Amino acid sequence: MEERPETELISIPATPRVSTPEIQTPSGQRSPRPASKEAKSSTAWTPTSFISPRFLSPIGTPMKRVLINMKGYLEEVGHLTKLNPQDAWLPITESRNGNAHYAAFHNLNAGVGFQALVLPVAFAFLGWSWGILSLTIAYCWQLYTLWILVQLHEAVPGKRYNRYVELAQAAFGERLGVWLALFPTVYLSAGTATALILIGGETMKLFFQIVCGPLCSSNPLTTVEWYLVFTSLCIVLSQLPNLNSIAGLSLVGAVTAITYSTMVWVLSVSQQRPPTISYEPLSLPSSAATFFSVMNALGIVAFAFRGHNLVLEIQATMPSTFKHPAHVPMWRGAKVSYFFIAMCLFPIAIGGFWAYGNLMPSGGILNALYAFHSHDIPRGLLALTFLLVVFNCLSSFQIYSMPVFDSFEAGYTSRTNRPCPIWVRSGFRVFYGFVSFFIGVALPFLSSLAGLLGGLTLPVTFAYPCFMWVLIKRPTKYSFNWYFNWILGWLGIAFSLAFSIGGVWSMVNNGLKLKFFKPN
Repeated sequence: MEERPETELISIPATPRVSTPEIQTPSGQRSPRPASKEAKSSTAWTPTSFISPRFLSPIGTPMKRVLINMKGYLEEVGHLTKLNPQDAWLPITESRNGNAHYAAFHNLNAGVGFQALVLPVAFAFLGWSWGILSLTIAYCWQLYTLWILVQLHEAVPGKRYNRYVELAQAAFGERLGVWLALFPTVYLSAGTATALILIGGETMKLFFQIVCGPLCSSNPLTTVEWYLVFTSLCIVLSQLPNLNSIAGLSLVGAVTAITYSTMVWVLSVSQQRPPTISYEPLSLPSSAATFFSVMNALGIVAFAFRGHNLVLEIQATMPSTFKHPAHVPMWRGAKVSYFFIAMCLFPIAIGGFWAYGNLMPSGGILNALYAFHSHDIPRGLLALTFLLVVFNCLSSFQIYSMPVFDSFEAGYTSRTNRPCPIWVRSGFRVFYGFVSFFIGVALPFLSSLAGLLGGLTLPVTFAYPCFMWVLIKRPTKYSFNWYFNWILGWLGIAFSLAFSIGGVWSMVNNGLKLKFFKPN
């Protein structure tokens, strides 16, 4: 059979086709078929709307292929996000290669820490029923506001809110957003760093006493000197440049947090309970004192769920496109991390209160374990528990300090219009570390500080996200969604005021009792 020349095949006129075949983009993915006329009329204009079959029909094949590939690329890039060149110089947005695993590590490192150790202190004032109820409500409430923040990260097409303050400005206005969000977020980061220095230094001292035992020298380091040792270690680790670079530290912090949380409550429950234990809420001489103590205890519960000031920052480290938005891996990692957070917080609170009742010291379950069972538990196991707490505190210090480092460097780059030199960046971090150290020495009241921190920063976690959802997403007025978020927001503000008053009262009360006692 005689073969037909190829030119004859080309000369055969092609019949018109109704649909356009799928187009392969340079990345290897296929863009969807063009929608019908009815669908086109109902959709909004996009940056690639002009690259249509009607527009491409009179254009030659090479040019047509270039424009089609451009369309696929634009669809892959997505919203044509407006990028701030300054973001490439700042620690939070300097690297955008994060993923769901990094999100899980960072959220877990930020969500589980020393604040879990003082949860049994809150139960000593609240009792079984109110303690478990308040902890459960706070967990569900903060999980809902976490979902809100993840969704609002790219609520406006073409804009990524990389920081909590930026989202607050978009919702409340430029000036009011800064006034409402800047102080509690910076206070939460700085206050957490201060509390981490307190618990980290004290735990290092206990670890040294356990390991050294009777062989210790006659002149051991004082508590303040241990604070200084811990601060110096934090400053050394803080020299890592950006948020993604500390993903390994966050993994270490997450693993150590899960491990020591489990060890602490298992060791406490497995030992003999004190003979004078009682589960009745602590009674105080006056009703006013009881009220303020309960408010401080609820503030401790609220502070246990800190970390929402880091949600947008963690999500900002992820790449985001129209087809692969950042909220998908972020929410996937957040769900995994908060499952483990629940598995850590609830057993510590319930198991710690069951083991020690209202005999729980103000320092938390770790101090109770050392005070009641230091001679019953093998010394190596007890030392390992304290060492894991130290590692977790070192890791948590880095992620909570990153927004403050970002603020320092943002001020520098906005003034000089150039990236921060290494020596300036290091100077900012050394300065911040020692400021936190001096605050920790001046305020050595851990449980009272936790209650005050929980009260002052409660709107960041429980109130502001609800207001932001209403102001940015604008649900139907007087609908269930509208009422639900307004009520939750104003409840959060009311609780914040009450818990802050309770925290101040508890701090003043402890200060008067100790007569401005300086730790040895």
